[in-house]
Amino acid sequence: MTFDGIVDLLKKIIDVLIVWMALYYILKSVRKNVKMVLLFKGIIIIIVLKIFSDLLGLVTIGFLLDYVIEWGPLALIVIFQPEIRSVLEQLGRSQLLGRHKALTVDEREKMVYEITTALDYLRKQSIGALIVLERDNSLNDYIEKSKKIYADISSDLLISIFFPNNPLHDGGVIIQGDKITSAGAVFPTSDSLKISKRLGTRHRAALGISEISDCISIIVSEETGRLSLAIDGELNYNLTLDEVKLRLLEELRPKKEVYLDEEEEKNENN
Repeated sequence: MTFDGIVDLLKKIIDVLIVWMALYYILKSVRKNVKMVLLFKGIIIIIVLKIFSDLLGLVTIGFLLDYVIEWGPLALIVIFQPEIRSVLEQLGRSQLLGRHKALTVDEREKMVYEITTALDYLRKQSIGALIVLERDNSLNDYIEKSKKIYADISSDLLISIFFPNNPLHDGGVIIQGDKITSAGAVFPTSDSLKISKRLGTRHRAALGISEISDCISIIVSEETGRLSLAIDGELNYNLTLDEVKLRLLEELRPKKEVYLDEEEEKNENN
C-alpha cells in the first residue's frame, strides 16, 4: 500500500470514529431525557409504518407519512426546542478527560464518611438537605448563580449550611472533587410522572439535575428525615445510611480502577 493510500485509510477511520463518538454522546444525553426518549420512539414508529406501507402498497397512509417525514423535522425543532437545547447544553458541559484530580481510596472514603456523618445528623433532626456531587458533566452554570465556598468537605460545614434559618438552607450544595464548591444552588425540577406527588421540590430538583447530567444527588427529606439518591434520572427513595454509603463508594469509584480490579481478579484465578 502506498503512502497516499495509508493517509486516505487513516482519514476514513478518523471520519468514522468522529461520527461514532458524536452518536455515542448524543444517545447518552438523550437517554437521560424522558421527552427526547419518547421523541425517538415516535420517529422509529413512523419509519416502521412507512416501510410497511411501502411493502403492502398502502397509498393513503404512505402519502400522509411522506408529508410527515418531509415536514416533520421542522415541526420537531419548533415543538421540542427546549429539549434539543437541553441536550446540546449537556454535550457542551461534558468533559472527555475530566478536570478534577482522581481521588485516592483514602480520600474517597474520607469524603463519603464526612457526607454520611452529616446525613446521619440531618436525618435524625429532620433537617432538609440537597447535596450534589459533580462527576464528568460540569455544573459550572449552577455554581455561577450560587454562593461560592470552595472549602474542604466536613460534616460540620454541611450541617451548618443546612441548619434551619441559614440563608443557604433551601438551596443545594455542589461538591467538586473533594471540595464543597458552592451552596444555595438552584436546580431545574423534573417533570417526570414517575415521581410521587407526595415528594416536594427538593426531590424534584435532585431528580431534575440528575436527568441532565451524570451527577449524584443526595436528598434528606425535611418532613420524614428519609434519605434518597437520584442518579441517571432515577430516584432511589427511603434508603438506609449504609445503603447510601455503599452506593456512593461504588458510584465514585473510578472506571479505570474497576478495570484494574477485574484484571487482578483474573490473574488471581489463573
